[in-house]
Amino acid sequence: MDIIAMLTTKINFSSSLFLPHTIQKLPNSHSQVNKNQPIIYLPSLHQKTNLEETKQVHAHMIKTQFNYNQQISINFFEPHSSPAAQFNFIITSYIKNNLPKEAISIYVQLRKTEDRVIDTFTIPSILKACSQLSWIQQGKEIHGFVLKNGLDWDVFVQNALIQMYTECASMEAARKVFNYMPQRDIVSWSTMIRSYSRNRFHGEALELIREMHLSQVKPSEIAMINMVNLFADIANAKMGRPMHAYVVKNSDMRAIGVPIITALIDMYAKCGNITLARRLFNRLNQKSVVSWTAMIAGYIRCNKLVEAIKLFVKMQEENIFPNEITMLSLVLECGFTGALELGKQLHNYILRKGFKMSVELSTALVDMYGKCGEMKVARSLFDSSDEKDVMMWTAAISGYAQAKCLDQAFDLFVQMRNAGVTPNEVTMVNLLSLCAEAGALDLGKWIHAYIEKEGIVSDLILTTTLVDMYAKCGDIGRARHIFDNAPDRDICLWNAMLCGLAMHGYGVDALELFYRLERTEIKPNDITFIGVLHACSHARLVTEGQNVFRQMECEFGVVPQVEHYGCMVDLLGRAGLVDEAHKFILRMPIQPNTIVWGSLLAACKLHKNLKLGELAARRLLEMEPDNCGYNVLISNIYAAAKRWNDVAGVRKTMRDTGLRKAPGISAIEVNGSMHEFIMGDRSHLRTDEIYEMLTEMTKKLKQAGYVADTSAVMLNVDEEEKETALTYHSEKLAIAFGLISTSPSTPIRIVKNLRVCDDCHTATKILSKVFGRVIVVRDRNRFHHFNEGSCSCGDFW
Repeated sequence: MDIIAMLTTKINFSSSLFLPHTIQKLPNSHSQVNKNQPIIYLPSLHQKTNLEETKQVHAHMIKTQFNYNQQISINFFEPHSSPAAQFNFIITSYIKNNLPKEAISIYVQLRKTEDRVIDTFTIPSILKACSQLSWIQQGKEIHGFVLKNGLDWDVFVQNALIQMYTECASMEAARKVFNYMPQRDIVSWSTMIRSYSRNRFHGEALELIREMHLSQVKPSEIAMINMVNLFADIANAKMGRPMHAYVVKNSDMRAIGVPIITALIDMYAKCGNITLARRLFNRLNQKSVVSWTAMIAGYIRCNKLVEAIKLFVKMQEENIFPNEITMLSLVLECGFTGALELGKQLHNYILRKGFKMSVELSTALVDMYGKCGEMKVARSLFDSSDEKDVMMWTAAISGYAQAKCLDQAFDLFVQMRNAGVTPNEVTMVNLLSLCAEAGALDLGKWIHAYIEKEGIVSDLILTTTLVDMYAKCGDIGRARHIFDNAPDRDICLWNAMLCGLAMHGYGVDALELFYRLERTEIKPNDITFIGVLHACSHARLVTEGQNVFRQMECEFGVVPQVEHYGCMVDLLGRAGLVDEAHKFILRMPIQPNTIVWGSLLAACKLHKNLKLGELAARRLLEMEPDNCGYNVLISNIYAAAKRWNDVAGVRKTMRDTGLRKAPGISAIEVNGSMHEFIMGDRSHLRTDEIYEMLTEMTKKLKQAGYVADTSAVMLNVDEEEKETALTYHSEKLAIAFGLISTSPSTPIRIVKNLRVCDDCHTATKILSKVFGRVIVVRDRNRFHHFNEGSCSCGDFW
C-alpha cells in the first residue's frame, strides 16, 4: 500500500505517468506482415505510452472491425506480439491514462467478436476499470465470464476480483471470492485486510489477521503496513504494540523499511502516544519526506501545534523540503483538529513558495476552512478554483453542512449537478446529515430518491446515514425498513438503529434489537450501551436497564465510562427514584461530571425534589459557573415552589455575569423549506394568518378544558400575564403555521432546540385531538408523537 496515501486522505492523487517518446520501427524479421495492411508501431517495453498514439491504435481497431487477424505490429513482445497482448496493451494504456470507459468499450467489443483473446492479463485490467467507475454490474458480468471460461484458477485474477468488489462496496461478494480461492498468496490476505479496514469492518479485519497468523502465513512489509494502518484507524495502541514487536522480531533492525516505521509513527500519533511516535522518528537514520510529514501531522493531530511548527522548520533546515503531499496532509490535519491559525500559516506558505494549486490541494484548503467555521474563506477559494472535481464540490457542501446552512448547501448541490459533476456517496452523506440535524424529512426523502435514481452505491456509511436521517426526522418506520434490508451491517449501523429507537421511546423494541445483536458476531461497543440505556430510561424500564449495565463489563468487557453512569442516574431519576440516583452517584468509582449531576438536577425538576435539586445545582455551578442551562433549571425548581426571592437571586446572578438563557427555537419544514420561530415571533411573512390561527387554537384549547401550566414561568407576575407568555411559545407558533400551511391529513413535524415545557406538552396533546392531526415534536432529548390526545412518551420525558 502507498504509505503516502495512508497519511493523507481518500482523495485519489493522480500524476502524469506518461512521457513523450519516439516511435521505434520493427526489425526486418517482422517483414512477414501483410504489406498491404497498415502497420501501427507501438513503443518498446521500456518506454511509456502516449495517449494520442493509443487512440490511433484504437481507431485502427474500429476501422478493421476488431479483426485480430489483421496484425497490429508492436515490438515490446518477443519475437512478436499475440492478438491478446495487443488488446491488453491498449486496454492498460487507457486505464493508466484515466480513461476506464474506453478500456471497457474495447472489452465489450471483444466479447461480441473475439472473446477468445481475453486472457488472465486482460481480466485484472478490466476489473480495475470497473473499480474506477464503481460499475459493479459490469464487474459481476466479468466474474461470470471468468467462471465460465475457467480463468478462476489464476490468483492474480482472483485478487483483482476481490479488489473490484471492495472498491464497489460489496464486501460480502469480496469475502466469498476470498473464501473460495483455490490458492491464496500474501496479496490476497493483504488486500482483504486492507479492504475490511477501509470499509470500517474493523472486527472482521482483526479476525482475518488472527486467521492469517493461524494459517502461518508470513506477512510481507505491505501486509504489515496494512495491519498497522488498521490499528491506527481504530486508535488501538494495545493491539498496535504487539504488531510493532512482531515487526522488530521478524526483521533485521538495519533492514526495517522506512515505510513500515513511518506507518508505526502514524499509528502511535493517532493513538495519542506522541512521545513514542517521536522516539521512533528520532531513531530513523534516513528520514524521508513522508516520515517528516507523518511526525508533523501527528503533532497537529495531538494538538501540539508549537512542536509541529518547530519540526516543520527543522525539516527544511535539514534540506528536506515539503512537497504537495506534505502540505496536503498537514492542511487536512488542521481541519481535523480545528487548528485554524496554523492552517492559515500553511496556506500562506503554499502561496509564498509558489506551490501549484492542484485540485487536491485546493480541496484540502476548502475542507480545512469549512471545518474551522470559516465558510466565507472556503467559498472564496472554491469560487476562484478553475478546476472543480467531485471532491471539491463535496468539501464545500460539507462546510455548509457543518455550519448548518441548509439552503446554501442545497443551492451548491444544484449548481454541482448543473455543472455536470456527478455527486458521490460522500456528497450524499453530508447532505443527509444536514437533513437529519435540521429535521428536514422532505429534503431527506428527495436525496434518498436521487441516490436510488442515479444508482449511487449505498455503502455502509451511506446506509447508516440514511437510517440516522429517517430516525432523526421522525420516520422511524422507514429507518427500520432500511436497516432490516441492509445486506451488510457493522456496529455503527446497529448503533444508529438502536439510538433511533431510543429517541422515539421504543424501549422494548430497542432491547429486542440489542438481544438480536448479541446473537451475531458483532460486538457491542460503548455507544451501543449508551443507546440501550437511553431507551430503557425513556421507557421506564428500570430493571432491564440495570441488567444491561451489569452486562456491559461482565459479559462484553466494556468498561463503563462517565456517560454510562450518567445514563443510569437518568434512568433512576426519571423513574422517580431520585434518592437512589443520588446514592448511585456517591458510589461511583470515577469522579461524576456535569452529565451525571445534570441528570440528577433534571430529575429533581421533574419530580419537584427541591432539596436534592439545590445540591445538584451547587455541584454543577462549581464545575461550570458560566453554564446558563443549570441556572435556568434551578430557577424553574424555585418557580415551581413559588420561591420568588430565590428566582430573583438566580436571575440577578445571571444578569451580573452576563449569562442569557438560550432562546427556544422551533423549526418546521413545509414544501422542502424550513421555517423557524422564536417566542413571540412576528417576522414571518404570514404572521397575521399565524396569529389568527393561534387565537383559534387558544379558543379550542379552553373549550377542551385546557388550563395553562404556569408553574415554570420565571416571572413573579399575575397568572394572566404568565398565560399570555405561554401562548406565544415557539412550538405553538410552529404548530399554527403547520395548520395553515399543510393539508388536514398531513402530519406536522417540529424540531425544537430545547426540552418541551410541561404546558406546551399538555397543549399539544389536546391540539392533536381537536384538529385531528398527528404532531411529531423532536426536542433536545427525544421524540414526542402526539395523536388523538396522547403522547408516545406517556408523559414521561
